[in-house]
Amino acid sequence: MRLKAERLETPPGGGGFAVPRLSLGLFLVDQDRHRIAVGSDKRRHIPLEAGEGWILPAGAAGICEYDEALSFLRLEIPERLLSDVGFERHADFAPVVGAFDPLLVQLIHQAVATADSTPSLYLETMQLALAAHLAQMLAPPKPGIAGIGDRRLRRALDHIHDNLASHLSLDDLASEAAMSRFHFVRAFTRATGKSPLQYVIHERMELAKLLLKTTRLPVASVAADTGYEDVSRFGRHFRRHTGVTPAAFRAR
Repeated sequence: MRLKAERLETPPGGGGFAVPRLSLGLFLVDQDRHRIAVGSDKRRHIPLEAGEGWILPAGAAGICEYDEALSFLRLEIPERLLSDVGFERHADFAPVVGAFDPLLVQLIHQAVATADSTPSLYLETMQLALAAHLAQMLAPPKPGIAGIGDRRLRRALDHIHDNLASHLSLDDLASEAAMSRFHFVRAFTRATGKSPLQYVIHERMELAKLLLKTTRLPVASVAADTGYEDVSRFGRHFRRHTGVTPAAFRAR
């Protein structure tokens, strides 16, 4: 199955949606009153400008509403194309709603412009580039894991990255590694150069940076999505990590 890419014009309103495959939408006009709910009927008001949009995992369903006529580009990425670039867990990422980086915008426009073209090496290369860029954006490599040979520590690292928004305790991590707390801390610090706490904070801040740049979620939501119930504490950690506040980082 080839990549599906099209330009759509719709009247004001919107409604329910369900996407069978990983899908992208790129708005061509501003929508100040855009509202969206994914996986529930609780709508969030997220204004979108031309050049912004959404990325939804396969199987996502919800509601999208807007008060002005909408012109947008829509892509559906076949599973085979995602598998070709090694993006195996392409149904697991959190939906993205907000700003896109310039390269992604360019690749989306190219995909729509060539949607009806005869298959060619150029077309296949362009589509692979789009899939690879999505994989890098939505599931970036887990730092430090590839170079660690101890499977026990790799289990603990996987647990950290799969549960960054949850409460992580030293007991849980040591249990994942099947080590005592004392031996786990020593082995983890030796392997990664950071204590478990330092590592968790670092990875949460890296995820926060990604969310701030690729979505328009409020800072409080970014804090919650990276494991912080206290927004002030999140702000202190973020400033210590980046040298600027979350709002200033987003405005760069």
